[in-house]
Amino acid sequence: MSKNFELMQQAEVKLDLPATPESKSSAPFSRENGNGHAKNGHVNLSDIEREESLKLVQKVFLLKGKETPRAVIFAGIDSGSGCSGLCAHAAEVLASQNVGTVCLVDANLRAPSLPEFFGVGNHHGLSDALRSKDSIRNFAKPVRRDNLFLLSCGSRASESAALLNSETMKTRMAELRSEFQYVLIDSPPLSTYADAFAVGQLADGLVLVLEANSTRREAAVRIAESLRAAQIQILGAVLNKRTFPIPEPLYSLL
Repeated sequence: MSKNFELMQQAEVKLDLPATPESKSSAPFSRENGNGHAKNGHVNLSDIEREESLKLVQKVFLLKGKETPRAVIFAGIDSGSGCSGLCAHAAEVLASQNVGTVCLVDANLRAPSLPEFFGVGNHHGLSDALRSKDSIRNFAKPVRRDNLFLLSCGSRASESAALLNSETMKTRMAELRSEFQYVLIDSPPLSTYADAFAVGQLADGLVLVLEANSTRREAAVRIAESLRAAQIQILGAVLNKRTFPIPEPLYSLL
């Protein structure tokens, strides 16, 4: 059984969601706990975290025998779910599979966090691109080898919702698809803002992130129904920050 982000066995039956891989991560994918921050431009992952991130990436992006999504939004139900960290780890691992170029997009124009994971600046990003006619490539920063890029939030914008709902956003998403093989998008929490719904309709699907011992099932059901009503495909659900009262040396043997 997973320690921190896991296959949501019962929750997925109740919510009618596709299952995500089981995990034995040694630390929750969360910005708040200080894990996963950048060193020399890389997100720091333990071996276990990398293994479980790979399972998630394989489940969502690399399944053979069917058309796989190329543009995916990661969205938490509530703030503090660790969604940003999970999205950053997934992008790092996906890029390491040599599948082509990967662009990580910080669409949380209200409270951006992805630049912190990679130790880069937040300026000259998505919000700036939505006000400019320059190529989207001019706003994406390389953060790993030559195939992982970050499109940061950019200049803080009071009109966040209007920008993400604009025709320019549709155009920029089309550019991202043409310039990069995969696009992973981090969004604000679904229970607080409608931004993820706007961007989700431009993506191929959404990975839903729930926080263990915090996200209420009723809220998750309501959000899942709203996503389906908006015709946004839920590609999987991750239960993050799950812990068990088992000592680490014993847990590593399970």
